[in-house]
Amino acid sequence: MGDPWLTIIGIGEDGLAGLSEASRNALAEAETVFGGERHLTLAGVTDRGRAWPVPFAADVVLSCRGRPTAVLASGDPFWHGAGGSLAEKLQTGEWIAYPAPSTFSLAAARLGWRLENVICLGLHAAPFERLVPHLARGARIICLLRDGKAAGELARWLTERGWGTSSMWILSALGGPRECVRQHRADGFVADTEESLIAVALELAGAQGIAHSCGLADTLFVHDGQLTKRPIRALALSALAPRPGERLWDIGAGSGSISIEWALCGGTAIAVEARGDRAVNIRRNAESFGVTHRMTIVEGEAPGILSGLASPDAVFIGGGLDAVMFDAVWSRIAPGTRLVAHAVTLETEALLADLELRHGGELMRAEIAHADQLGRYRSWKAARPVVQWSTVR
Repeated sequence: MGDPWLTIIGIGEDGLAGLSEASRNALAEAETVFGGERHLTLAGVTDRGRAWPVPFAADVVLSCRGRPTAVLASGDPFWHGAGGSLAEKLQTGEWIAYPAPSTFSLAAARLGWRLENVICLGLHAAPFERLVPHLARGARIICLLRDGKAAGELARWLTERGWGTSSMWILSALGGPRECVRQHRADGFVADTEESLIAVALELAGAQGIAHSCGLADTLFVHDGQLTKRPIRALALSALAPRPGERLWDIGAGSGSISIEWALCGGTAIAVEARGDRAVNIRRNAESFGVTHRMTIVEGEAPGILSGLASPDAVFIGGGLDAVMFDAVWSRIAPGTRLVAHAVTLETEALLADLELRHGGELMRAEIAHADQLGRYRSWKAARPVVQWSTVR
């Protein structure tokens, strides 16, 4: 291809003064300059400027393909910015980028934090629940918010969940003449700025976060009794072996607990559930754990509903397995796919034993008993045994 027609320019609150010579030259030569109204003002662009549509759409930039065009974005365009969305639609050689220091870098520099030890999140268009997997005592988080009102809402959200003693810094207009950094405690914060696109830095104190291990407490999930219990769930997840970026089919998802713990490990999950009321519970659980962006909930009967799904790296069948279901799943998954199935009836247990003979893998019978205190004596209440079969296609 020829010379790039699109230049993606990161701009800070210091405007043109903070741009490199290459950025200023590209800006001067561009026939059209896209950006937020604030970006265009900072760069002094008037008649050639086109403000972003709301919601953001990369296609408006593609309409200028082949003509000298520039895009202005805050700080580093490839860190929670427009750069990634644009590059996904372009071929190599069509664009060049000149990033500026990101808001995360500027915030860490003001606070003296090691950025490699800080969690950085864009919450200007995402729910606060995205914070849930990262909430831990002593954790440091920098997040981007849409405005000062959202900072107040975040403070209330944290306080309601037991994190009100956390330190909270409100950082606005970083790198420019109007820069302002203010420290508060979350439970005492009252929004005092109308600034848009601010950063909030958090040093967390207060409650305990969720454990980063397989087998979360059953009480964390909304369910109607259809729940893979904690010890059995831990065994299933160990066999499923979740890895970041991999996709799970969770067939007969129930409460979605397996999908949610898989998503917390960095993968994506397709939760298949026939009952609408249980699908509602799955959505509620996904929202409370902040993993809605990693889960797809499919309402419908398996195996028929499976034909249109993206292929998985692992499959979990928590209930309802029969020969028809197995054949349908086995025929749709690629070699190397991990398959884990549970049985709680004698018929399904016999099926799993037969599958283990034909396809190999590991067959495990797990029986859990809980101790109940009765006066001076203990009794043991045994749960229904579960047979787990795991194999690789």
